Amino acid sequence: MFNIVSEWTFWDEFSTRYNFIAVDYLVYTTEVIGNIWESYPVIPIILVILFFTILLFYFILRKKIKLSLSSNIKFVKRTPIAFLLLAIPTLSWFFVRNNAKNFSKNQYAVELSGDGLYDFGAAFWNNELNYDKFYATIDQKKAFKILRDLLNRDSVVYNKQAESIERFISYTQPEKKYNIVLISVESLSAEYLGVYGDTTHMTPHMDSLAKKGLMFSNLYASGTRTVRGLEALSLSIPPTPGESIVKRPNNENLFSLGNLLNKNGYQSQYIYGGYGYFDNMNYFFGNNGYEVTDRNAIDKKDIHYENIWGVADEDLFTLAIRQLDQKYKNGKPFFSHIMTVSNHRPYTYPDGRIDIPSKTGRQGAIKYTDYAIGKFIKEASSKPWFNNTIFVIVADHCASSAGKTELPVDKYHIPLIIYAPKIIKPEVYDKLTAQIDIVPTLLGMLHVNYDSKFFGRDIFRVQNNEEWAFISTYEKLGYMRNGHLIILSPQKKVEQFKVSANNEQTPEKVDEKLKEEAIAFYQTASYLYKNGLFGK
Repeated sequence: MFNIVSEWTFWDEFSTRYNFIAVDYLVYTTEVIGNIWESYPVIPIILVILFFTILLFYFILRKKIKLSLSSNIKFVKRTPIAFLLLAIPTLSWFFVRNNAKNFSKNQYAVELSGDGLYDFGAAFWNNELNYDKFYATIDQKKAFKILRDLLNRDSVVYNKQAESIERFISYTQPEKKYNIVLISVESLSAEYLGVYGDTTHMTPHMDSLAKKGLMFSNLYASGTRTVRGLEALSLSIPPTPGESIVKRPNNENLFSLGNLLNKNGYQSQYIYGGYGYFDNMNYFFGNNGYEVTDRNAIDKKDIHYENIWGVADEDLFTLAIRQLDQKYKNGKPFFSHIMTVSNHRPYTYPDGRIDIPSKTGRQGAIKYTDYAIGKFIKEASSKPWFNNTIFVIVADHCASSAGKTELPVDKYHIPLIIYAPKIIKPEVYDKLTAQIDIVPTLLGMLHVNYDSKFFGRDIFRVQNNEEWAFISTYEKLGYMRNGHLIILSPQKKVEQFKVSANNEQTPEKVDEKLKEEAIAFYQTASYLYKNGLFGK
């Protein structure tokens, strides 16, 4: 009965049975239990469950248990029966597969047909998937050749080693030492912003910044979790199956944006509104070129509001302003990645900031985050470093990834706004863009010449018909190009869909060229990381 209630609330939040998120949550019991406690009436729910459990036991189960204890069957006869009963779950482990529920093209129907506890076990067992074992592959030398051809431009010079994507990227313009402030916003779907079509006026500040800056109208998140967004925004690598690299072992000294900018005289830092041990952020960023600052750096008296996930976004930005002022005084350009937390259940924030009361839903949390970002930009505009700073506002992932299909494209559509009134002219960029393209695009704005291992490209050097993007769950790997979506799945399954203008997906024959491109990206990303070849 406890599980019925748990599955119901999990479905309400994620529109799916237990999956990798549920397994992941077991690691961070403080935050998760705190979030549940703040979001739901826990004590009444537990009391109701207890009440019905007592009734169930007393009127139905008690007599059956008592009867079983009085059985006079001899041990010799009981033993074969016991072994038979034990054999059922044992054999199911070997012969029942989680993909047996995949009877429909409607993903909601597929999820409903599954069993929550079994799905939980399957997700726990497969938290890191070996690409070569579970996914379609091609010869690795061929994969490198495909990628080198796809990533090749006039300004790109590859090294002599064929089995590598390492290449020298150059610009004819002189290098610019602009500061970069990258704000990754928790769970901000593009559909919530007015400039992307929303009519409820939740984001007046971000809408204003988008109209005054560079707005990307066709950008897609790599995954469905914060760590996937952080991975894309720091490593510019396609999502490898299983857990994000942010949380995997041997993820130190990688080819990251922080490490690269540090070599070019920058001060790189990661600022987080929660505790940085969550999702392994402290360790990952601290060992990949970033100075890490989290809520521990804020004095209790300076916190206007906090919940289990972290301090209110306005307090995070107050901390960020203080940090940026200090970096400016050091006399070197800075790169600061700021991760917000307020747009997350239980959707709580300080009173009196916006016209929607706290804890009434996501709409209020979005509007509050927008308020905090607007307040931050206004305060930053009075600083001596403002005119030389590029502000980047992007989501880590969408609010929900559930849909009728395995990878519903519209559930990965996120906003990207680049704002720097003295540097960048207002424009709308409408070409298909991957989240991993943001890192090399920012480096292109700085005109940095560098040896690159990034899988993303400077999007302003992309020619027509050279656009692609990556979307994924922890086991489904998607490759979007020219209105088609390739999906790679375990059991070496490959599917292709035609994606219409309204994001409807129609199955179609797999194009071998697109299939090999998708495999080349994902297989090579896994290969480089697994073999320690993605280091700085």
